[in-house]
Formats: sequence, structure tokens, C-alpha cells
Amino acid sequence: MRLHTAQRSALPRALPRLLGSLLLVTAAGISTACAATASAEGSASAVRATRPLGQVVPAPVSVRPGGSPYSITGATRIRVDGSSGEARKVGEYLAGVLRPSTGYSLPVTGKDGADGIRLRLGSRDSALGAEGYTLTSGHGAVTITARKPAGLFHGVQTLRQLLPAQVEADSRQKGPWKVAGGSLTDAPRYGYRGAMLDVSRHFFSVAEVKRYIDQIALYKVNTFHLHLSDDQGWRIAIDSWPKLATYGGSTEVGGGAGGYYTKSQYKEIVKYAASRYLEVVPEIDMPSHTNAALASYAELNCDGVAPPLYTGIEVGFSSLCAGKDVTYTFIDDVIRELAALTPGKYIHIGGDEAHSTSHDDYARIMKRAQAVVGKYGKTVMGWHQLTGAEPVKGAVAQYWGYDKTSAADRQQVVDAAKNGTKLVLSPADRVYLDMKYTAKTELGLKWAGLVEVQRSYDWDPGTYLSGAPADAVLGVEAPIWAETLTDSDDIDAMAFPRLPGAAELGWSPAATHDWDTYKLRLAALGPRFTAMGIDYYRSPQVPWPAEPAAAG
Repeated sequence: MRLHTAQRSALPRALPRLLGSLLLVTAAGISTACAATASAEGSASAVRATRPLGQVVPAPVSVRPGGSPYSITGATRIRVDGSSGEARKVGEYLAGVLRPSTGYSLPVTGKDGADGIRLRLGSRDSALGAEGYTLTSGHGAVTITARKPAGLFHGVQTLRQLLPAQVEADSRQKGPWKVAGGSLTDAPRYGYRGAMLDVSRHFFSVAEVKRYIDQIALYKVNTFHLHLSDDQGWRIAIDSWPKLATYGGSTEVGGGAGGYYTKSQYKEIVKYAASRYLEVVPEIDMPSHTNAALASYAELNCDGVAPPLYTGIEVGFSSLCAGKDVTYTFIDDVIRELAALTPGKYIHIGGDEAHSTSHDDYARIMKRAQAVVGKYGKTVMGWHQLTGAEPVKGAVAQYWGYDKTSAADRQQVVDAAKNGTKLVLSPADRVYLDMKYTAKTELGLKWAGLVEVQRSYDWDPGTYLSGAPADAVLGVEAPIWAETLTDSDDIDAMAFPRLPGAAELGWSPAATHDWDTYKLRLAALGPRFTAMGIDYYRSPQVPWPAEPAAAG
């Protein structure tokens, strides 16, 4: 792993050492923090201390601390509903997380019992919905109960955070492994909680994509948006148009080798995301952001001349040709093949920054593209400029505007929402994770402004777009664009610590939203980031625990 050293960035970040001292939150629930211990011995003790029951991100709906803690030991079993294959899968996933660090065998069994870690389906609490859960911890057991398997999985993510940070390590660590006593009840505020990864500006391998999926799943994100095509690269194999991948995917920003996913690899990503209860939303951007396609097939250009491949970062110069029948054959073929690979409900058709497309041509292309998405049984998603055309019934507009977005553009989105278009909120100056933290941040861009951690967290999706009906908001998505990001280390530095805050905005009740308490829960995640090998940005706005001196 490449370190983000002081020479690489003037801002402090956590070094990827295994253990850091932990800032303890000691008052009831989540509200106050004590000072981190100074010595290495004290730091280790702090890391092993029992974490308060509510000290997790996203914040739970309700927490009732009390009673004896539960300890995971060598005798612990993970007990699942014997009749549920899904519950067993969640149990095996949990065992896979805990075994390396604890060194315990943690057998997964379908036999019921009063002890161990118990994963139970069949809650009759309708308020939990498909993703909620309850967690009860006491001397003899930890019990997670849910109506649906996704709820069990989300409850497991809470259990992970209630254990000491070193539980995330991939080698055996010293316990004890205690879970604070009490109970909590939890369910999401919004049904759509997304993270987007741009694999077009720079290509990321299947392994790097899976790593990010694992990271976002810890914070109960349930939607993974893959930006698969842009001016700089086409990243998914399409059998009917093979040069899209082999030629259009052959480069990236700066002129690197690029790459693309075979259909088998894409299906592998989709399956892996599903195992973490994330639905994949693939995006093919149009009518702009299409230079990779235009370079691959001359007939897609109005003049029949293919432009060269593009490795810069400017936007808005490319466009599909609205007046050619082949354009719509191309759109139909691509969406047909992509829909067949994608079990989720959405196909994202982009629609942003079409500066080289006339309004009439834009409306014509987007109308035809939306019809194709519906033809293949999927629901349309598009960037919020789609509202300037005519969104079909059920379409979802993803709003990425920011403080400088005109009142007219905002009102256009609000009016569409009033007419039934659903919204996913991704304000660029809040949750675009590639925006620089400060002027000194080396990675990232700043066209939407500088986005420190507090600014990223401190907004309310329910009131952000004034005038939009509350029930039009499906949720929140945090995109990360890759003009300046080339590998997982770069993703880590920009996504963390802002990604957990975006996830909390999508999950937690509005009543829990408070920067002063959130920053303490976020600070307590620092050692967990480190144990996971995440080289995160140590924002001065967050009271991170001190890192021990490097050995040697």
C-alpha cells in the first residue's frame, strides 16, 4: 500500500499502522468523549475497552444501554435460523470477519441455543421494514433480529463497530472482545443510500471495486452506482459493439492503459455487491460524455468521422448524433445487453453537461433512451438535467447541483418532483467525495468548492431542495469521480472520513443529526480505519485520537 506521506500531501492523514489509540466516548449513548491515553500501554487498553452501545455510524434510531456486556470467546458459536439459507450466509460472512483477528473458530450452526451470537429472522415489528433490526446484548448472548436478511446484515455491521477496532485486522489480535450490554433498535430513514465509483476516468480492477464495496457496506449503504462510460473510457464489454471496450476502453485520463470489465467480471461485481446487500446501478452516460464511443465507431458521429481517443478532463464537448438511426440502434443494443446482466431495477442514462447538444436534440435522445430502458424492464435514472427534457413516469433524477446552481435550474428539479419525478440527492459541494478538503489537498478537484468534513455532513436531505415534496426524496448518494484518483489508496484518502457521514444522512433519523455528537463518533472510527488499512484524511475538525509513534 502506498502511503500518503507529508511529501504527497501537506494535510495530516492516518498512517496505515495496525493500532492507534482510541478516543473513548464515555457518556450515555453517544454524546461526550474522554481524552485518549498517551502511552502505548494505555492506548492498547483504550482500544480494548468496551465501546458504548450507541457509538456507531450511522446513528441508530434508539439505544437503551445497560446490563452486563457480552464477550466473544473461543467457545462462541454463531447461531442462525436453521431453515434460512440467507441467515446462514450472513452468519458465515460475520465469521469471516471475526476469525482472523480473534483467532477463534466461531462455528456457524443452525442449532438454537441461549448463548453465542444469534441471528434471527422473523421479527413481527413492521417498523423494521426490510432493512431494520434489533440488537440485544447481555452476559450470555448477542441477538440480532430482523424481518429480512438485509436487516440481519445491517445489524452485523453494527455489531462489528461495537467490537474493538482491531477486530478488523487480518491477523490475530489480543482481546478481550466485548460488546456493551443493552439493546438498540434501528431502521433506515431512506430506502436509497448510495455510493458511486467512476471507473471511466481511471479504471479500477475488480479487486479494487470489491474493496470499496466492502468499505461502504460497513456503513449500511445499499446501492452501488458504477459510472461505466465517459469521454476517457468505456468499461463494459458489449458483444454487439465490441470496439467500445477493446478500443474505447484502451486508455484513461493521462494516457494510461485503461481497461474494461468482461461480462463475466461485471457479473462477478454484481454478485459480490449482492452478497453485501447492495444493488448495482450501471450508468451509460449520454448524449454527452461519449467520446470513447464516438472514437470507437465513426458512424455514431454526425459527420461520420471518428475523433481521437481523449485523455483530458474537460467536459461537454462530445455528443451522440440525434438525427441518425444508428444512434438509437446503439442505445438499444447497449441497454439491452446491460439490462440482461443487471438484476437491479435501475439503469442510469446520465444526461449531464450536454453542452454540445441542442435542447431539441437532447430531448429527442433522452426520450428515446428512456423508452428503451422501460422496454427492457428497468427504471430510468439520470442526472438532474433529465428534468429539462421530459422524465417518464417513475423516473429518478439525481441532483448534483451546488451553491452556484441557478435558482431556475433548482426550480426545474423541484417542479419535476412535484409532478412525480423521484429524487436522489448528491449535492456536489456536500457529497462529491472527490472535491478537495482544503486548498492544500493534493488529490481531487475544486470546481464545486472546498468540502471539509463538517460541510459534507452538515445538511439535511429532507429540506435541501426547498419546495420539493418530502416524499419525492428517495435518499442520498455520495459519488467519487476519478479524474485525479488512480488506485484504492487515492479512493481511501478522499472517501474517508466523508463517506460515513453521507451514509448516516441516508440512514439515521433527522433527530439524531448533530455535528457536535457526530464528530465524536466519527473520531472513534479512526483506529478502525487504520486497522482496515484505510489511509484516511485526518481533518482538524475532528478530535481524532493520537496515533502512536511509528516503530523503528
